[in-house]
This record gives sequence, structure tokens and C-alpha cells, in this order.
Amino acid sequence: MLYYLFTIVAVLCLPGVSSVKPITVTVAATAPTLAWSDEFDRAGAPDPTKWGYDIGTGANGWGNNELQFYTNRLENAYVDNGTLKIKAIKENFSGSAYTSARLLTKGKYEFKYGRIEMRAKLPKGVGTWPAFWVLGADITTVGWPACGEIDIMEHKGSDMNRISAALHFPGNSGANPVVNTTVITNAATEFHVYKVEWSATSLQFYVDDRLYHSMANSTSVPFNKDFFLLLNLAMGGGFGGPVEPAFTSAIYEIDYVRVYR
Repeated sequence: MLYYLFTIVAVLCLPGVSSVKPITVTVAATAPTLAWSDEFDRAGAPDPTKWGYDIGTGANGWGNNELQFYTNRLENAYVDNGTLKIKAIKENFSGSAYTSARLLTKGKYEFKYGRIEMRAKLPKGVGTWPAFWVLGADITTVGWPACGEIDIMEHKGSDMNRISAALHFPGNSGANPVVNTTVITNAATEFHVYKVEWSATSLQFYVDDRLYHSMANSTSVPFNKDFFLLLNLAMGGGFGGPVEPAFTSAIYEIDYVRVYR
């Protein structure tokens, strides 16, 4: 429990009488509690109790004309030296020219509201498209965009250091989300913290505790139910754009993912 001290000055004014008296008031406020995290401190494959995989291509129904084949191989997603590495590789694989990974907590951890944050270094390379986001857990029954999508961080290698946050829902989806961007420095060489503060009244997006995007929440949008986490590194597609011919590989490095409630 956190306690905050406030000093209130009371002024008494009566005919012929005047007095000023400070009164100290202590107010208790509950600090956010860590509800779920992965600190990526165990080497090898991502923790199977926390993460599953989407496997395949955009033909599976969740692509954006992307060029990669998502796998569950160690070559594409592994934990080493305290961080998760999602690696996109230029290689011929099951009809695709690139491989990568898309991890998700669907069926393992789903939640409503809270502070969701990731500390990460982003990949270099024109055509790369890393993302940190959440989807409505009811996507298999109501579909997209009715399920709702909260993009906490997206970045494209053709526009280095420009970070994007977006919300997709009916009437504002695909190429028409509620979106904003901010420019930072050294996105690929230094760790930065990307987060959203999500409540019943608002969604507020930050980089390194600097607010740059927000939207009011209400019962008219699908952001008042359980969602699940996703981490992925796409290649090309509608957002990533053409991939530079000289591309060979790139790594999206994640120090931690945390959810506070």
C-alpha cells in the first residue's frame, strides 16, 4: 500500500476574526501489482507454460500480405543471455522466402485492463515489422476486428525510430485505425520501454514513460473484456513494405514482458 501526504490550508473568516490552520491529510492508494511476467531468464525455447505459436503464413487468415513463414523452431525464437530473441531469416521454407516467429498467450494467459509493458531493442533492416500487441480472446467466435486489437508497439525498418501505437475495432480497422506515432532515438541499439495503461475509461500509450497517444474507452468499443498478448517479427506486408534485397537476418530482442493489475 502506498500513502500520500497532502497539506490542506483551512481559512476561517468571521467578522473581526481571521485564522489560518494547515491540516495534514494522509490518503492511501493501491499501487499496481505485477500479475504476470516473463523475464526470459531461462535459456532455450520460450516458456511453453506462457507462450504458444502461430505457425504458417498469411494464408492462415491472419496475414497482411506478409512474406514470412512463422515457425516454432529454435532458429526463430529462443532465450539466451536473459533476453528473448525473435529472429527473421532469409531462407526458402515451405514456399516462403523468410522465416520468423509469432508468440502468443492465447489459452495460457488472458486478462482485462492493467499496465502492459515490454522492454526491447528493435530489429534493423528495411522490410522488418516487429510488433507488441494484444487481441480480444473471443476472436475465434466474433472474428476480427469485432474482437478488438491494441497495438502497443509497431515499427518498420524503412522508417527507423518511428514508433506506432494503434487501436483496431469495427469502423476503425485495417488502414483506418485510431493511431499515432512518435520518434525516439536508438530504437535498434538501446532498450526502450513500450507500454499501454488500459482501463475502463481510457487507453494511454507510452515510450519510456512519455505519453504520446490516447483514446477514450467506453462500452461502444470492444476494449472491456479479456485479451491475450502477442509478440512477432513480420517481413514485408502492408505495413512493413518491400524488403531490401541485401537482407539476411534481423533480431527483435525482448528483455521482459509484464502485466500489472
